[in-house]
Amino acid sequence: MPEMDPRDVAASYDRIADRWDDASFPRGNGIAAHERALAFLARGGRALDVGCGCSGRFIDLLLGRGLEVEGLDLSARMIALARRRHPRVTFHHADMREWASPQPYDFISAWDSLWHLPLADHERTLKHLLAMLAPGGVCLFTAGGLDAPGDKTDASMGVPMYYSTLGVSRMLAVIAEAGAACRHLEYDQLPEQHVYVIAQRVPPTPPSFGSAASPR
Repeated sequence: MPEMDPRDVAASYDRIADRWDDASFPRGNGIAAHERALAFLARGGRALDVGCGCSGRFIDLLLGRGLEVEGLDLSARMIALARRRHPRVTFHHADMREWASPQPYDFISAWDSLWHLPLADHERTLKHLLAMLAPGGVCLFTAGGLDAPGDKTDASMGVPMYYSTLGVSRMLAVIAEAGAACRHLEYDQLPEQHVYVIAQRVPPTPPSFGSAASPR
């Protein structure tokens, strides 16, 4: 089956966006993972929610931690609902593959969003997001926890939806190639092959201990 264009995925989310805006939506989903990721960030600063949707649960958490938060989504309906929920937050209706900020972020969340990328764009886009981190910045994202690259299209949510994964080994290699380190990887929904990853951009290496001459 051919890959779906991300605009087709966005159109599918347009059709079901109200599910995430409903009072019955499980707002606790992903919160514990975000709290674990935030523990690696010893400062405030700027945050970006990639594939933010409209539930606002991660935005509320990040705002509560004193971060200045922005949202990014390709679904026009999701963005409209998100703006209604958080009128003072800046939202970008854009494609994560191409969108870039003039300033780096201290925290980036991409919960259940990167895996909708075409497999051919997955590696480049992950590196693109990690490059938007300030030194020491943290990125939390989810992925399919397979051993090898793969993709599929299904309609389990009632609309056609495309998913892809680099596979765990390649994903970890891409993180390292992007100048970041994996701080945590967890299969959090077994038996579903769903993993969340916490990556941190490695700061410039400080002088090694004892490198400077010291008086005797």
